[in-house]
Amino acid sequence: MNRELITAIEQIGREKGIGKEVLFEALESALLSASKKTMGSGDNVRMHLDRQTGQLKVFCQKQVVKKVLDSKTEISVEEAQRVKPDAAVGDEVEVELEPKEFGRIAAQTAKQVILQRVREAERDGIFDEFSGKEGQIVRGVVHRIERRTVIVDLGKAEAIIPEREQIPGERMNPGDRVRAYVFEVKKSARGPQITLSRTHPGFLTRLFEAEIPEIAEGIVQVRAAAREPGERAKIAVHSTKRDIDPIGACVGLRGTRIQVISRELRGEKIDIVQWSDDPTTFVARALSPAKVSSVTAVPGEARAVLVVVPDSQLSLAIGKKGQNARLAAKLTGMKVDIKSDSEIVEDRHRVEAEQAQGLAILKEFPGVGPGLAAKLVATGFTSPERIIAAGVEKLMELPGVGEKKAEKILATAREWVAQRSSGTAGEPSLSTVAAEPHEETTEPGQDG
Repeated sequence: MNRELITAIEQIGREKGIGKEVLFEALESALLSASKKTMGSGDNVRMHLDRQTGQLKVFCQKQVVKKVLDSKTEISVEEAQRVKPDAAVGDEVEVELEPKEFGRIAAQTAKQVILQRVREAERDGIFDEFSGKEGQIVRGVVHRIERRTVIVDLGKAEAIIPEREQIPGERMNPGDRVRAYVFEVKKSARGPQITLSRTHPGFLTRLFEAEIPEIAEGIVQVRAAAREPGERAKIAVHSTKRDIDPIGACVGLRGTRIQVISRELRGEKIDIVQWSDDPTTFVARALSPAKVSSVTAVPGEARAVLVVVPDSQLSLAIGKKGQNARLAAKLTGMKVDIKSDSEIVEDRHRVEAEQAQGLAILKEFPGVGPGLAAKLVATGFTSPERIIAAGVEKLMELPGVGEKKAEKILATAREWVAQRSSGTAGEPSLSTVAAEPHEETTEPGQDG
């Protein structure tokens, strides 16, 4: 053990990118394993390699006893006090042993332990490096393709792009240079497993950061992104300065900036929309290029909106196979229901007809006058069937309706439905009457 050993360890550390201390510890562990082949050392032995001189020292931990029965683990009081003057029975002292020569088998064992520890240290170093790159873009060269999984050489490590993380229709060949998003890094028995993606929305976001200086400088921020890989994407941007147009900055002069990103994504069409903290405004912008008449929150549903568009804009708002609506929903995180102006008018007429029909029926119920009937209809009890579905407790929530009255209304509704289903099979149903309000005056069966 001399200075040449120290120099060799330092050189290996530089080449492999491993800390010197890790190599020293690996060598100590290897030598300890080798010593067990020749010295029969137990678990109470440790080895120390001087970091400056390369001198090897062997130490053995022994317990102080009155009578030594096992010289490998025990030491007499007299011998212990030569090492530690105040040693007493029951104490433990560390005694330096004379290093022995290692045989061929022991040396081979030491070599295997060192190589194993070096490989482990390399793997840990690669894992630490790439786990810190999760969510970032890396560059690599396509090494080979196995069962549609692309193996990418990143220099220090290999990564995979599974088929599901490849842009549909994209073809890569060995030797091609590729950029991808570090989707996941995890440890495995064979070393770090690095999974890349070219379909993740984060890939689009990182491309914008790389290609657009205003985003890299923080003047323009990417707030949300949604993709249907290879076909279309939407990205929401926001400017931190009033005099900077975030959309114009991303598009670039004559579309040069956005074209570079689109080409990287194999021609994926990218819609850039301006972010808004107001959910309804943001949804309206996210549905571009369609023009929106109104956006309103749906009562009783969290993060759900009803979007009304002109009849001429309905197909554009929904998009091919619903793509525009899906991307808008992903971008905003909202449940988006799109209807045209004419559909809204039809819905309103249908509701009005249903309410009128329900009012005509309910005000004929015993104990239900026009005032209570109007309250029932306004609350959503537009038919006897809905009263039955709601039950007594819901009816009692209405002002002025107690338990007895609620039970009476419910009983009357059940009787009305029973009579209608058994004795008026030839008459138009409630839904038919609701659709044809002009027949209300001729509707029979109002016997309550």
